[in-house]
Amino acid sequence: MTLEGKLLIGQEAVSGRSKPINAINPATNELLEPAYMGATRDEVERACELAETAFVTYRETSLEARAVFLDTIASEIEGIGDALIKRAMAETGLPRARLEGERGRTCGQLRLFANVVRAGEWLDVRIDPAMPDRQPMPRVDLRQRHLGLGPVAVFGASNFPLAFSVAGGDTASALAAGCPVIVKGHSAHPGTSELVGRAVQQAVKTCGMPDGTFSLLFGSGREIGQALVSDPRIQAVGFTGSRSGGKALMKTAQGRPQPIPVYAEMSSINPVFLMPEALKARGRQIADGFVGSLNMGAGQFCTNPGLVIAIKGPELETFIEAAVEGIKSSAPQTMLSPGIHGAYEQGVARISNSSKVREAAQGQVDKSPNQCRAGLFITTAEDFLNESELQEEVFGATSLIIECADQNDVRRVAEQLEGQLTITLQLDDGDLPAARVLMPIVERKAGRVLANGWPTGVEVCHAMVHGGPYPATSDTRTTSVGSAAIFRFLRPVCYQALPEVLLPEPLKDSNPWQVSRLVDGKRE
Repeated sequence: MTLEGKLLIGQEAVSGRSKPINAINPATNELLEPAYMGATRDEVERACELAETAFVTYRETSLEARAVFLDTIASEIEGIGDALIKRAMAETGLPRARLEGERGRTCGQLRLFANVVRAGEWLDVRIDPAMPDRQPMPRVDLRQRHLGLGPVAVFGASNFPLAFSVAGGDTASALAAGCPVIVKGHSAHPGTSELVGRAVQQAVKTCGMPDGTFSLLFGSGREIGQALVSDPRIQAVGFTGSRSGGKALMKTAQGRPQPIPVYAEMSSINPVFLMPEALKARGRQIADGFVGSLNMGAGQFCTNPGLVIAIKGPELETFIEAAVEGIKSSAPQTMLSPGIHGAYEQGVARISNSSKVREAAQGQVDKSPNQCRAGLFITTAEDFLNESELQEEVFGATSLIIECADQNDVRRVAEQLEGQLTITLQLDDGDLPAARVLMPIVERKAGRVLANGWPTGVEVCHAMVHGGPYPATSDTRTTSVGSAAIFRFLRPVCYQALPEVLLPEPLKDSNPWQVSRLVDGKRE
């Protein structure tokens, strides 16, 4: 497929009329062709108009038709072949194996949602039949289902050009819910976005879905994103990115005449608690796992272990010694873009220049462009508690160790943590009493609590939660990964005493879609 540098609005490929965007190969700083002319407000208006028109039809597609559509998107992405991987490698600096795995995850989560749609559980059908003879008052017939919110704006992420981008989790779950999607592609990988966008566009055509079911826009800066969120036809937003970017979209969404939800994943440092007995028994082994997790993908994961908490003593020193060895031998890795590399360097400088922090180790140096040099720093619990900036995320392979005087210090640090995507407990059986004390704290602070693993790597499955209290995400009640993500883009509707002919298919007495229903409080 030849890249054209165009916007995809419904079934059309349109040349933008705003400032051009060129991808940059972060390994060389080479500008990549073609240039992508950004959208204007006119293109935003057209995409939103088509999406609103599409919603009327798309929201009522049968379960099987919608599931086949999601399956077809996955097949179309796979059909691009190696051209997709090569372009993504050039635009991100990520290795082939990582991107091939990410493509598998992307297609896997589309197929997961296809199966979720087929099952129909997400409709959450509830029927309370009329009770005309009930005393002292009769009950009318009441029936409930979940319905898609309406058109959704999705912002592609920088660090996952496939799995959290054009056809990533936000798009998959919104389409599964019956919501047309307008994606603002990330400026760092527009070619990858176009390839995937054309695959979605083809699936729309193949499956006979309304033209406005999907659109893909590009635009530098925040103007197009703000225009999307401001448009009255957009009913929800999916975003993965910086805290400042997420807060800006939230402000716009709440300032509308009709405020809308913004599901923003923004900031997490993913604390790891090293419990005493585990540290004593296998400190060096834990250190090896920690360094491996920290360095994975140059630390450009939302779940990167950016904070380590433990009681000061010989066992912690053993861990630090082993971690220092691993960090010092860590080869530099190419970061996703010059912008991300610049922000990483600023973050490392902020920590290293703090009088409350001492450097433990830094990784090897490479003078090639945009290289991430791993870093490990140490502070005390008291200084961490008194310096709020030490909780700020450094997006890359750098972590901060907090030395605590005792278990009470550990608890105090846990209580002061901001909201997180993950919290990890490295523990042995002898640590269980102390862990029980921590559990009521950490489960309030994180969307996922792990034992004896590492947070990098998010399984796409029914039980997964990828979310957490602010600022990890803007809405602590939701997840962006796993089948429960569909509920972000749904709302309940109750139908009271409607004639059978006016009822949606899953609410009719004959249950033509054969979905699970709760009838008079009992599961059919």
